[in-house]
Amino acid sequence: MGVLIALASKDTGAPRRLRDAGLRVTAPRVAVLEVLGGHPHASADTVAAQVRSRLGRVSTQAVYDVLAACTEAGLVRRIRPAGSAALFETRTGDNHHHLVCRPCGRTTDVDCAGDASPCLIPDDDAGYLLDEAEIVFWGRCPDCQKCTHDPPR
Repeated sequence: MGVLIALASKDTGAPRRLRDAGLRVTAPRVAVLEVLGGHPHASADTVAAQVRSRLGRVSTQAVYDVLAACTEAGLVRRIRPAGSAALFETRTGDNHHHLVCRPCGRTTDVDCAGDASPCLIPDDDAGYLLDEAEIVFWGRCPDCQKCTHDPPR
């Protein structure tokens, strides 16, 4: 319980965001949000390793549960670039997309050029009420453009 009180009194923003979303403030939840704040576009395994380095023993399943709860509450966004593990970020609720480097997997946020959300309108919405479009642009990052071969992902 001491860790919980210390984290709540430290208020790095994560505890307040959790409370505002109606979630209990726990050490793993705070750690996950802080890790994602510093490492956007991280996989669940990367987040779990970083959380363990901060808190000690935390199961990978516990991290998956935190990511699911935070995604459901709108604190975290899950993106799924084809051919890679799901990635998580705390930039939510805006109209942005992603650039993904094919050779190294580097993922970068890119704002939508349009003002409307979703920024792409399909020619037939089939009666759906659209609220989001997930766009991934693929290519080569500046570092990989300098290489003559593709580094392993």
